[in-house]
Amino acid sequence: MAPTPDAANFADPGFIARLQRRDEDALEAVIHAYLPQIYRAARGAGLDAQNAEDASQATFTTFLEKIDSFEGRSHVRTWLFGILYHKIAETRRAVHREETAEDIDEVMEQRFDERGMWSQPPREADREFFDAEIRRHIEDCLETLSGVQRMAFLLREVEHMDSAEICNTLEVSRTNLGVLLYRGRNRLRECLESRNIEG
Repeated sequence: MAPTPDAANFADPGFIARLQRRDEDALEAVIHAYLPQIYRAARGAGLDAQNAEDASQATFTTFLEKIDSFEGRSHVRTWLFGILYHKIAETRRAVHREETAEDIDEVMEQRFDERGMWSQPPREADREFFDAEIRRHIEDCLETLSGVQRMAFLLREVEHMDSAEICNTLEVSRTNLGVLLYRGRNRLRECLESRNIEG
């Protein structure tokens, strides 16, 4: 029996070959390494506990079904998070969680005065992301982000993925990722400001 590697060796061609042969120890190593992260990301993306568990299981089911097509060009974790991203989108559609866009005129009236100046200058919001006192407000405000904005924010700020891995996971360009993070952070900041949360 081959030794079970740690996550640092998951990119090894020999390990990938073991996955493609559906070697039980190799598959168990991947599940053990990434199931907690996948579930945490699903919850962070706004799914309730049951739907997050379902999406996590569906992610690994798809991983097992499609492992033959995995060529190792991206890291196993990147591929798993890419599958999860699609499962989250499917779950959201299934439960009809449609997001409504803000009316631009209303936003302009709320944020700017008649001269086009900020009526209240924006404050930094995400510095205190991990402060337990405002965690509930952060979680509520994350609900206002689009699915892809929220996922980009979580992969960067919670999972600490680098830009290349996030781009591969979400199938977006670096430019698009920058826009997603900028808009997501702004929307999060605005939501927190509306709750009088100091940045």
